[in-house]
Amino acid sequence: MGKKNLGRGLGAILSEVTEAYEKEIDIDENKILELDIDTIRVNPYQPRKTFDEKSLKELAESIKKHGLLQPIVVIEDIDGYMLIAGERRLRASKIAGLEKIKAIIVDIEEDKYRELALIENIQREDLDPIDLALSYKALIEDYGITHEELSNIVHKSRTHITNTLRLLSLSKYAQKALKEKRISTGHAKVLVNLDEEKQKILVDSIIGQKLSVREIENIVRKEKKRENKTEKIDGLDLSEVSKVMKKSGFSYKIKDNKLTIIFENSDQISYFLQSFLRKNY
Repeated sequence: MGKKNLGRGLGAILSEVTEAYEKEIDIDENKILELDIDTIRVNPYQPRKTFDEKSLKELAESIKKHGLLQPIVVIEDIDGYMLIAGERRLRASKIAGLEKIKAIIVDIEEDKYRELALIENIQREDLDPIDLALSYKALIEDYGITHEELSNIVHKSRTHITNTLRLLSLSKYAQKALKEKRISTGHAKVLVNLDEEKQKILVDSIIGQKLSVREIENIVRKEKKRENKTEKIDGLDLSEVSKVMKKSGFSYKIKDNKLTIIFENSDQISYFLQSFLRKNY
C-alpha cells in the first residue's frame, strides 16, 4: 500500500471498530443476515497466519450448543462476500458444520481492508507475538509512522512496540518455536542478538531442559564474556612478543595470553628496567 496520509487516523478507526462490536448485541435484527458460509472468502490482507486448532474446536462446540452470538463482519464483492472481521468465528462455524452464518454487511473502502484486519488482530489477547509484530510492522510501513506514534494509537508503550518488532529478527527456527509456544516471549527477547546457530542450540536447550528465562540470560551473558575475552586474545601478536624476548636473552614463558619473565638475579632486573622500560617511558 505504501506510505499515505493518516487521514482520520488509525485511532479513529480503532474506536469505530470497537464501538461496532459493542453495539452488535443491540443492532436491528434486520441488519443481521444469514449468509451461505461458502460464499464468504477470507480477507487476503489478514496478517494472522496461525490459529490454535484446540481453541477453534472449543469455539465450534460452543457455537453448536449456543449458536453464534457475535456476527462476523463482511463486505460485498464480485464473488460474494469478503470477511472483514471474525475469522476465528468463521473457521469455527465451518468446523461445527454450519451451512449458514450470521453476518453484518458493511460498506468500507477497499484500502481499509488490510487496516481493519491489522487493528482487529492487535486488539486480540491470544495473538501470537510474531503475528503481532508483523501487524505492527505493517502499520508502521503503510503509514510511515514512528514507534512512538504507533504506541499512542494502539495504547501500548513504545518499549513494548520496539521489543515486539525486534522478534522479527529472530531466526525462522526460533520464530517457529515461539509461535508454537515452545519458548516464551521472554526467552525470545534474550535470543534476538545471537546468531542463527546459537539460537537453535538454545531453543533446543530451553525445550529439552525446561530452562527459565533467567537461566538463558545467564548462559548468554557468560557466552558474551567468553567471546569478548577471545577477541582480545586474538588481537595480540604473540609471535612478535616471542621474537623480542628471544633477542633479550632473558628466560621467559608465554602461556594463556600471559608473558612470564624469569630473572636469575638482581643484576638482570636492573638491566631489564634500564634496557626496556626507560626506552618507553
